[in-house]
Order: sequence, then structure tokens, then C-alpha cells
Amino acid sequence: MKIRPFSIHIANEALADLRHRLHATRWPSSLDDESWADGANLLFMQRLSHHWLHNFDWRAQEERLNRLPQFIATIDNADVHFVHQRGAGPSPMPIVLTHGWPGSFAEMEHIIPLLADPGAHGGDPADAFHVVVPSLPGYGFSPAPSYPGVNARTIAQLWHRLMEGLGYNRFAAQGGDIGAGVSAWLARQFPDSLAGVHVNYIPGSFRPTLGPASPPVTHEEQEFLKRVSCWAADEGAYAALQGTKPQTLAFSLTDFPVGLAAWIVEKFRSWSDCDGDIQRVFSLDTLLTDISIYWFGDSLSASLRLYKENRLCPLSFDLDERVTPPFGVALFPHELPMPPRSWVERVFDVARWTEMPAGGHFAALEQPELLAQEIRAFFRPRRQP
Repeated sequence: MKIRPFSIHIANEALADLRHRLHATRWPSSLDDESWADGANLLFMQRLSHHWLHNFDWRAQEERLNRLPQFIATIDNADVHFVHQRGAGPSPMPIVLTHGWPGSFAEMEHIIPLLADPGAHGGDPADAFHVVVPSLPGYGFSPAPSYPGVNARTIAQLWHRLMEGLGYNRFAAQGGDIGAGVSAWLARQFPDSLAGVHVNYIPGSFRPTLGPASPPVTHEEQEFLKRVSCWAADEGAYAALQGTKPQTLAFSLTDFPVGLAAWIVEKFRSWSDCDGDIQRVFSLDTLLTDISIYWFGDSLSASLRLYKENRLCPLSFDLDERVTPPFGVALFPHELPMPPRSWVERVFDVARWTEMPAGGHFAALEQPELLAQEIRAFFRPRRQP
């Protein structure tokens, strides 16, 4: 594995091209300019676009993000962008944090120092981690895969190689959204390397295999399956499209920055603990930093296609299969439908199950302190003496 330092620097020509496209926006009509019922709110999108064009300073965001120690690792001819923040405690535990869609490595910006140097933030220095935050293939500054079949399972293999290459033969894993799936696949494929797995989401494709000797499906589990079905019918159109015809969508989002912003922003509003007011949780600059990373990454088709690849390789299990590394779950109140503990325990060794007081799908961005406290608490008894 080869590693080289990396700094973000978007070419001036790319910034000028973005401004030109924003100037040329052709706005759709709307039955209600202030409603989110049919998707992204027209007035909000116009305000966001105006801010992007006239007030948002990408160079300032770029400078701030470049304070994170970033690298590119070449693993089997694949380049992976990652942040590697070494811990400050007496014996830091290595941990790999994995983001999802429509997030990015920047989603972890505020939780990284809370984990790497808890002593500087009112915590116990003994809880420190060496923090590794890779960008999923085709996301941010990790180039798009040049071949099919890159899914959460194969990404877990890539992360295992990355952590080994960094000298971490035994490590922790944490993630939400797609990152939760990657973390679960790490534990499934490399149980001897994992000190434990902590997630703030259970992947939608997770299904234990039910056989004659399995406990019967409980009423609570059946109600969960009904909720998932209803949610998919009402809110799952994005996943159906990304999971079946991602290339068609990629033409629009690659060419039209406001279209990309609308596709992403609607999810940040719907999936966060914002009570309908997205700016109560996320500033316009925070939203536009994430959106700009997708825009400048120039691999939108790959980021969308990961949904299709994961649909073809779901997180389903053989009869009586068990995943042995300790498994921790943080349930944030505005998360997408989450199963009961019994459903997860059919496969995983659930050692901690915590109902969180606030937050939604983007936990590391919405509630970094709460999530960091929970991660530290879960892994505290699993550190090697």
C-alpha cells in the first residue's frame, strides 16, 4: 500500500464553471412555493442558490477542511482518500468511521477531535482513538471505481487493507447509513480484527434468515417490517431510482448544480431532527460544503450506483449465522425506521443499545458530542490493557 499526503484544491476554472451554471438556472414552477410536500421547497432552493452564488466562500471551506490530515492510499490500484487523525491519549484505540449518502468525510469534521483528543474536550484521555475517516469509492476525493461490483462488502475489504497498511491489525468500526453496512460487513468478514462495531443505523437491507428452529417473529418485529414497507412507499423513491437506474439520474445531477442541491437538501431536512426547519440544525454553509464536495468530486454516477451495488449484495445472512464482535447501537429519535433489538440480536452480539435524547440520521453532524460520548462508552471496556 502506498500513501501520500493530500490537500484539497479545486481549480479556479471549476469554480467559474459552477458560478456560470448557477447564473443560468432555469427554475421549475411550483403549486406552493413554500411547501416541502412535493420535494424541495422552491423558495428555500432559491435562497440556497443565491447564497451559493453570492455569499458562499468555497476557498474558506477548503482551507478549513485542509486542517484535517488527509491522505490518498493506493490499494490494489484503487485510490482511497482518507483523514488520519492520531489520538492524543496514552494508548489510543484505532477506529474507522464510515459515512454514507448524502454525506461525506466532512460529516465527521466535528467528531474527529472529540474522539482523537477527548482530554482536550472535557473527557477522559484514556478514551482516545486514532481516527481514520475514508471517503467511500466515488465519493468526495476517492475516485470512482472503474469496474462494477464495488459494494459495502468489498469496501469493507478495502478498509481492512487500509487499516492493516496503517499498522492497525485490531481496530474498532463505526458508521451510519451506508457506513453502518460497511461496518457490519467488516465484523462479518474479519471478526478477529474487530474490537467491536458501533452503528447509529441498521442498514435497510439487513435481514436475518428465519428457519424452523428460529424464534417466531414477534409482534414488535412485525410492526417494524410494516413501518419499513410504509416508509419505502412514501419516502423511498430516491433509493428505488438510485438502486435501479442510477446512470439516468446522474445526467441531471452532473450537469445541474441546483438539481444536485435539491436532491441532497431534501434528505437533510427529512432525515434530521430539525422539526421541518433545516437551518435550525444545518447552516447554509454546512449544506453547501457537503453539496460542493459532491459537485467537485465529479463522480456522481458512482456515488449513486453504490445503491444498486448494495441492492445486488444485501446484508442478508445464512441460517443460524452469527457475527461475533460486540455490536453497539445508538438510536437517535429522528432516525429512519429502526428495528427492535430482538431483530438485530438474531445475528449480532448486541452489547449496548442506547436510546439517544436528540438527533437524526446525520448523527455525527447533528449531535457530535452525544455520538462521541456513546462511542467512547461502548468501546471503553473493549480496549486492550
